[in-house]
Amino acid sequence: MSQESVPSDGGPEPPDALPEYAERVLEVAELIPPGRVMRYGDVAEWLGEGGPRQVGRVMALYGGAVPWWRVVRADGVLLPGHELRALGHYRAEGTPLREAGRAAQGHVPRLDMRRARWDGGAGTGGHT
Repeated sequence: MSQESVPSDGGPEPPDALPEYAERVLEVAELIPPGRVMRYGDVAEWLGEGGPRQVGRVMALYGGAVPWWRVVRADGVLLPGHELRALGHYRAEGTPLREAGRAAQGHVPRLDMRRARWDGGAGTGGHT
């Protein structure tokens, strides 16, 4: 299996069916409370399967129907090409942000990962 392939149970799937792993990733994305985020690696760890690349691939292919802006890069940089859309969601939800440095591309802020990261706990106050 290549490093970037999505884990599968090996069984045949109907052409329109979402792979089982993708369904699980998207379910986790839907659990993340507004104003909070999980890293790609956090989602993989939560599932106990795959890794950041596999989660990122699922989000790239299937994430449009879920709050995709809540599954993020570990460094807090906004998703390239979608920065302004994501920023609108973050501001509307009150997601903690860090001001962009002068050298930042387009002066787009980053996520404040220390404050925004959700550990998957029952409440929205849990941090990892």
